[in-house]
Amino acid sequence: MTAKYANVPEQGHSGKNGGTARKAKIFVLDTNIILHDWKCIRHFQENDIVIPSAVIEELDKFKKGMDALAFNARGFMRELDKLTEGRMFGKDGVPIGRDRGRIKVELNHPFPPELRNSFIDDIQDHRILATAIWVRDNHPDRFTALVTKDVNLRMKAKAVGMEAQDYLTDKLHEDRLEYTRNEVVVINGFNPAKAQELTYGKGWLSVAEINEGRPSGTAELKPAANQLFKFNWGQNGNEASSCGRFDARQQKVVLVKKTYAYGISPRNDEQKFALDACLNKDIKLVSLTGGAGTGKTLLALAAALEQERDYEQIILTRPAVILGNQDIGFLPGDEKSKMGPFIQPLMDNLNVIRNNFKPGSKQAARIEAMLKEEKLLISPLAYIRGRSLGNVYFIIDEAQNLTPHEIKTIITRAGENTKMVFTGDLFQIDQPYLDMYSSGLTHLGEKMAGQELFEHINLRKGERSELSEVASKLL
Repeated sequence: MTAKYANVPEQGHSGKNGGTARKAKIFVLDTNIILHDWKCIRHFQENDIVIPSAVIEELDKFKKGMDALAFNARGFMRELDKLTEGRMFGKDGVPIGRDRGRIKVELNHPFPPELRNSFIDDIQDHRILATAIWVRDNHPDRFTALVTKDVNLRMKAKAVGMEAQDYLTDKLHEDRLEYTRNEVVVINGFNPAKAQELTYGKGWLSVAEINEGRPSGTAELKPAANQLFKFNWGQNGNEASSCGRFDARQQKVVLVKKTYAYGISPRNDEQKFALDACLNKDIKLVSLTGGAGTGKTLLALAAALEQERDYEQIILTRPAVILGNQDIGFLPGDEKSKMGPFIQPLMDNLNVIRNNFKPGSKQAARIEAMLKEEKLLISPLAYIRGRSLGNVYFIIDEAQNLTPHEIKTIITRAGENTKMVFTGDLFQIDQPYLDMYSSGLTHLGEKMAGQELFEHINLRKGERSELSEVASKLL
């Protein structure tokens, strides 16, 4: 496979060997690949794709509804219908497009005789695996692999000698993931005079001044937009530090001060960066990652309340992760009862802010009024789909459970004067077919890095309580 440092490789590039073209590989796709990315068939380069009929049967169960799975199921079937318009699959399938391979739907096949007693349950996973083995055995001269995001199915395939792979197209490399975590440049031994000019003087430094203030022998800095800095300096043994952000429009590193938002103040430098980003109207898209108790959602909500006069509505939402292909409607009770389990964590953050003020205070009354008037709306993401997002402060919590396509769909709905803040913990992904390398939140940080309207902050230090901090480190 070919790969660039900043891009994810397409799956299964067959390549050339000594000037002689190798035979195209064959990839048998599981249902979850299509439900994850309905355009997946265009990411296998010149290789051929086989769709078991069991996959078509499973897609039929997902086609109804308004969620992402239903959208992907319908999108794929329309794409397949367009490719086969006026033609049959035949023995070799139909061409996918220029510089792409061919695709066909293969009817279900049983396991070979030696494996028929290995899998007792008659389930779709086993039918897909049996078909993949049949395809491999009937093309002994070509590389064949089953592609699935289901780890259990990959293990079953490997147990019987069938090549199995994860879907690699939207998975980031480890080095790119590490890049998104380490966005703050720490400069030790910074020139005290320069630091004081930034902190107590004009409030900014040029890139040239930053390079002049660094210890000698270090490489020249060429910061990207919204690059974050921490300058450690001090005199006579007194330690001191200052925080800065590179403003690409002004071509300056500007001071990041400790600010307050609706009674909430940052407790560490990471939170200082986060609150600054959430309050900055020029930065329309913010990504906050970090573990439990680092203050991601609280800071975003406090910043939104602080600026509520600048927006028509504040929307705080999160994806409702439920089992199977069930809708929220399967839960008992009325709409309020159904939403309760999903919005309670968001209400907890709002209560933290509300408890900073006396019950009869102006700020507490304003929060109650915003909730009553739906100026402040807290709702699961499923209830937000299809809405116009113009002049809105939009906070998406638990965004680690969104796919890259879902995050793209949300962002592309942003209207004029809309700000979006995505928060999440990449180590607490609840979706069965997502991990930290394929989560939409990871892709957001990697793809948007360096854009003037985007800033990413990874919060590491927990501030919920001493108990929470100790447990996070030791357990």
